[in-house]
Amino acid sequence: MTTIITDTGSDLPKQLLDEYEIIMLPLIVQVNDEEYLDRSNIEPKQLYTYMKEGAVPKTAQVPPSMIKETLTSFARNGQPAIYITLSSGISGTYQTAMLMKNEVLEEYPNAQIEVFDSQSASLGYGLMVYEAAKEAKEGKSFEEILHTLQHYQNHLEHIFTVDDLEYLLRGGRVSKTAAVMGTLLKIKPVLHMEDGKLFPLEKLRGKKKVLGRMVEIMKERASTLDDITIGISHADDIETAKALKDLIIEETGNKNILVTMIGCAIGAHAGPGTIALFFLNTPKKVS
Repeated sequence: MTTIITDTGSDLPKQLLDEYEIIMLPLIVQVNDEEYLDRSNIEPKQLYTYMKEGAVPKTAQVPPSMIKETLTSFARNGQPAIYITLSSGISGTYQTAMLMKNEVLEEYPNAQIEVFDSQSASLGYGLMVYEAAKEAKEGKSFEEILHTLQHYQNHLEHIFTVDDLEYLLRGGRVSKTAAVMGTLLKIKPVLHMEDGKLFPLEKLRGKKKVLGRMVEIMKERASTLDDITIGISHADDIETAKALKDLIIEETGNKNILVTMIGCAIGAHAGPGTIALFFLNTPKKVS
């Protein structure tokens, strides 16, 4: 059976990691002059508390030695493994993992290991990891799983909004003027992801309008919303996440919705109150 590896940027809950035997590697979070391993010795709620108190966290990729050690363990045992990483557009983890993979293959040239750039973030590639792990458990081949991942990479949509533009300003995603005006006018940006990078889509006033528009965009972009898993992730705002879930059920009838909290790796840049929506615009054909 192919083992699926991911990192903490995918925001999958522990229950699914355990059920599908998914290996999760930690990204590094630096806050208040301390360095932490995401989800090992710092939890999201703790980070969001620090951020609300004014801390400006930074993140770093998964330690290269940890990636190499993990891939080597599978190569040595002749066990197929696929590492699905945070988008190369917002993290250097994919490039580092490719270097580590090539080093491992020099020692174990026949190893069946692959590194896959999700071109996604948070539960967006969490859904990819989840689907790949389900297929692995069903006994699908290494190549079949990679084919599924390619489909997700090509057809996964990310629609999200943030509660405070200040955090996007720190990351260089919006200008200082836009951040100040947006805060004063209670403007909520709607953003999406293209080619693994974040881009603004629309600006609206008021949280309720934003949630409604997020669902509208999903309905516009998806060829069908039947028989797909929809993902919602939130940065310590479960009430708004539940409101979005209820609205999706009301508007589409789809109840297959996975809700998770945004972890430290993504939350450090998006900030508390972020709400994100993920879905396939084209379902994968059943072979």
